[in-house]
Amino acid sequence: MVRCRTDCLEKPLRVCFEMMGRFIGSHPRWFLIVPLIVSAALGSGFYFLQDRLSNDIEEQFTPVYGLAKMERKYTEETFPRNSSMFSSFRLSTDGSYATLMATSDGNILTAELLHNILDLDLRVRSMQVEFENNSFEYGDICAKVMDSCASNDFLDVIEYNASHVKSINLTFPWYHTDCKSIPLYLSLGSVKVHTETSFIESAKAVQLRYYLDESNQTKNNLWLESFISLLSNESASSLQMSYTTSKSMQWEFEKSPASVIYLFSIAYAVVILFSIVTCWRLDSVRTKVWVASCGVICTGLAVLSGFGVLLLLDQPFVMTAASCPFMILGIGLDDMFILISCWQRSRVLDDVPDRLGATYRDAAISVSITTLTDALSLFLGCSSPFGSVRSFCLYAGISVCFCYLYSITFLGACMALNGLRESEKRHWFTCARVPEDSQSRPSNAFRVCCAGGGYDHTTEKEETEPMSHFFQHFFSPCLIHKGTKVFVLVSYAGYLAVSIYGIVLLKEGLDIKNLALDDSYLIRYYRHQEEHFSKYGYNVMVAVKQPIAYWNDNDQRDLHCCISSFEKLDFVNSTYAWFTSYKHYASTSDLNISSKEAFHSHLSHFLELNPMFKLDLNLTAGSTIQASRFFVQTLNHSMLKDMMTGLRVTAEECPIELLVYHPAFIYFDQYMVISDSTIQTILIAVIAMLLVSLTLIPNPLCSVCVAFSICSVVIGVAGFMSLWGVSLDSISMINLIMCVGFSVDFSAHISYAFVSSPKGDANEKAAEALAHLGYPILQGALSTVLGVVVLSVSGSYIFRTFFKIMFLVIACGLLHGLVFIPVFLTLIGACSKCC
Repeated sequence: MVRCRTDCLEKPLRVCFEMMGRFIGSHPRWFLIVPLIVSAALGSGFYFLQDRLSNDIEEQFTPVYGLAKMERKYTEETFPRNSSMFSSFRLSTDGSYATLMATSDGNILTAELLHNILDLDLRVRSMQVEFENNSFEYGDICAKVMDSCASNDFLDVIEYNASHVKSINLTFPWYHTDCKSIPLYLSLGSVKVHTETSFIESAKAVQLRYYLDESNQTKNNLWLESFISLLSNESASSLQMSYTTSKSMQWEFEKSPASVIYLFSIAYAVVILFSIVTCWRLDSVRTKVWVASCGVICTGLAVLSGFGVLLLLDQPFVMTAASCPFMILGIGLDDMFILISCWQRSRVLDDVPDRLGATYRDAAISVSITTLTDALSLFLGCSSPFGSVRSFCLYAGISVCFCYLYSITFLGACMALNGLRESEKRHWFTCARVPEDSQSRPSNAFRVCCAGGGYDHTTEKEETEPMSHFFQHFFSPCLIHKGTKVFVLVSYAGYLAVSIYGIVLLKEGLDIKNLALDDSYLIRYYRHQEEHFSKYGYNVMVAVKQPIAYWNDNDQRDLHCCISSFEKLDFVNSTYAWFTSYKHYASTSDLNISSKEAFHSHLSHFLELNPMFKLDLNLTAGSTIQASRFFVQTLNHSMLKDMMTGLRVTAEECPIELLVYHPAFIYFDQYMVISDSTIQTILIAVIAMLLVSLTLIPNPLCSVCVAFSICSVVIGVAGFMSLWGVSLDSISMINLIMCVGFSVDFSAHISYAFVSSPKGDANEKAAEALAHLGYPILQGALSTVLGVVVLSVSGSYIFRTFFKIMFLVIACGLLHGLVFIPVFLTLIGACSKCC
């Protein structure tokens, strides 16, 4: 095990850190004051926080170069909007709108309930909104169709008279009149139809949508806010109301950071208390209360500096980065506990610079490995196709670097000053000199209040705390026992089996409603939407990108072959095309359109009768059709990813060049890249971690063991997060990338201590490594969990997901660091000895 060493870099670094420790120990006040000044200066960047906020959902939570974004660009260029001819089917974006949904436990198509709905509709349309000392209403800003507001089809059918519903034979999903066909499936939900006909017997939901002209977004936003205010105060005993707007998700998402601000203070208070308690000693001199407090302050300075410098550099701040302080808190305290542990193993009789130098010599490499791996994994995450992931990784990576810098300087200076107090045997609180512990073993109360400065006169080191004693005399001997090793190997096999099972069940994609807070009115709307309007999916646009001879039999055959291919898909309900309507018009009018001249001649009259179809044609000045489009109505029978992929594949297989698009595809594109992007980033990060380990850990086999631990922890986290109800999306991707760095922390500490041990036997090496670092690792893990546990009560999916995955990372990492890795190292050592 000791024959193959790669310590050409490790030894010089240990010497450098020892010299650095002595220098800091000799000038602690400078290294205490300068970081505070630097942090205050860089923290001025928070002044620009509001200007740097970038929480646009599409920009941050969809792939930067998603295919749907290129499809949208083509759609907007080829089929430009007509402000006087609005069509919701033909929008290239979600548009600007407000939606209200009225539901009932019974049949909602009664005169009484419809009267209530019509009354509410009237109040919405007549609602007065103030803007620049003038008032306006819906009719002033509505989307127009032939100079009239785009109306709600169902209300048009009953002619805005509730009593008419009894005299009209409504059909579902389409209601046909002499002039047009109306898609009632967009307006009526949970519909029950007659078994032999398509006549509607009852329905449980009515949905009304109010589209706005997008020329003045300021007025639109004011009207939408008033709409939300009106509906939030609406109470009808016979109807359940839910509502949303085109801006609701964005506005609700932006509330998330404010919902966890109070949790920051709770988290820091809990962690400070934990750090003080675990660093408390029954010795009024040797206690590390002030070092523990400064360790928490150190993480705060790191966040202040890291965030501040990026804000000064005009980097956008996304809400996902708000969870960084919780992560930095865990990383900083983990380093602090390692430093304190190494300080306690230095000679008490040495002066402070020598003790700090010895501390840095023993701890700095271990701390450097974990920091370097954490930062590397985060910076690699900056290559993600999601803006939210990039922002988090950049802010977290820079903060980790500052955390490392301040741990070496600021925290080191605090340890040196605390060491000076210890060397002068001064009380931790009063700073008054106290007598050293007498050999007559005074009571604990006396030691805490009136005496201190004792140490082990045999080893000339500080006395071992009870938990370190537990790891040295109970945990380590038990773990290296042969029977325990067999149990550990069996347990690891079970761990892998459950993890792989969870990965098989892992779902992909971010459900957009998860961006809203739990108590948001949107949750109620989405629940009703899923309950009453879940059968019919999206009306997808299919663009014919190339000019074809629509009058030619061969081209018509190819086009109808393409349409038939779409209609054969099990998730397609129907198609809706201008040219099929044109052919029907020609047939009923006994017109011959089989020649180019006749086709174009009759087309102009057809478009005058059906002006909406003009939006589906891209005509040149000579009336040549450069491109056209038709629509495919989908059903919610398949997964969204399968639906979008199926439509795109069908379009590619057609003999005519086609393009499929729907505004929702912008968000569905995440399904196409999330898995590959996550796996690629994690694999690159693992390789980088292996190279770092090979460079800094003086044993190749242990470096491989660290890389193996990373892969094992990532597999465990991915599997167990699936079983915990977390999907693979841009939010969990952030945490999985972070998982790579965090998983190194536990295994690297133990592996480095293992190979650095002077013991000859592998079991003794593992026992000594656990005795020295078992308790600090446990402290770091518990402090990290305590730092994020407050997020479990957050009303935001983003922060709850952060807690869940952080908890799994710490649990799996701790299990590997304290159980699996020590056992594997002893087995590797035994095999190496045999060879």
